[in-house]
Amino acid sequence: MATRAGADPAPAPMILVTGANGFVGRVLCRRLADADFSVTAAWRGNGSPPEAAARVIQLSSIGPQDDFGTIFDGCRVVVHLAARVHVMRESDTLELETYRRINLGGSLNLARQAAAAGVRRFIFLSTAKVLGEEGDLGIRGDEQACPEGPYSVTKFEAEQGLRGISAQTGMELVVLRPPLVYGPGVRANFLRLLRAIDRGWPLPLGAVRNRRSMIYVGNLADAIVRCIDHAAANGKTYLVSDGEDLSSPELVRRLARELGRRPRLVPVPLSLLRLAAAIAGRGKELDRLAGSLYFDASAIAAELGWSPPVTLDDALAETVRWYRGRP
Repeated sequence: MATRAGADPAPAPMILVTGANGFVGRVLCRRLADADFSVTAAWRGNGSPPEAAARVIQLSSIGPQDDFGTIFDGCRVVVHLAARVHVMRESDTLELETYRRINLGGSLNLARQAAAAGVRRFIFLSTAKVLGEEGDLGIRGDEQACPEGPYSVTKFEAEQGLRGISAQTGMELVVLRPPLVYGPGVRANFLRLLRAIDRGWPLPLGAVRNRRSMIYVGNLADAIVRCIDHAAANGKTYLVSDGEDLSSPELVRRLARELGRRPRLVPVPLSLLRLAAAIAGRGKELDRLAGSLYFDASAIAAELGWSPPVTLDDALAETVRWYRGRP
């Protein structure tokens, strides 16, 4: 950051990041530090704090009744990443209120206290799936939103509640809706796919003809940083992606190339795949591999001048390097 000749450097603007020790949070904290921001890293649970943080705060919870005290001291912007994330095979009915307490009640409580403390802007990480679980999400607006499952439902509810708080308090709001996020440290289905390809397992996806948007974790962090100070971002909701959509078979081929393996794609009819997945209780997992979920993310480019700094192929190569180097 530029400073006046002969003057002490101005203090770096402080950014509060919740969920700072998570998959996205750690990358974001490093990216913020590289951009000359000072980071207050807040998280709950176990783990070590991000190395790039200037101040670290461990929270017992982020719920609707918590008092966050001095957590906002000196902070100009809050980036709220902390959430109860999607867990496969759990009961949507039984779990909805747990999701709602954290993703809705906790988010709104955090935002109200942030506004009262004088925070200028609140950036909320939502999900593209608030618009639906399949198809071209880019042609839908909020009036056509159809979130499914407790994670997407409560994220959409939080978006709506945060807009109300922004209107009442004047605190600026930016909402980002990413699709699948991948990169070094990725877990769940993406890591399982890497393992399957690396071990040479046959994958019954050869007949799949789908299209899916994704975003590299470094690209997502870069988009968040762009939203911190850009005046045009105030009040906006952006879909973000790598800008290149892939079918599941093409993703397997590209990962196999980076792994130095032969892609073993077996052309099993989709109807048989769905039947087998239903019998095994893995229908939702198959949907994430065989279904389409894509969109046009050009609005953030047009309005903020942002484009993904890392290409999809380079991002996949970096992810594979991390996978190879894991203990």
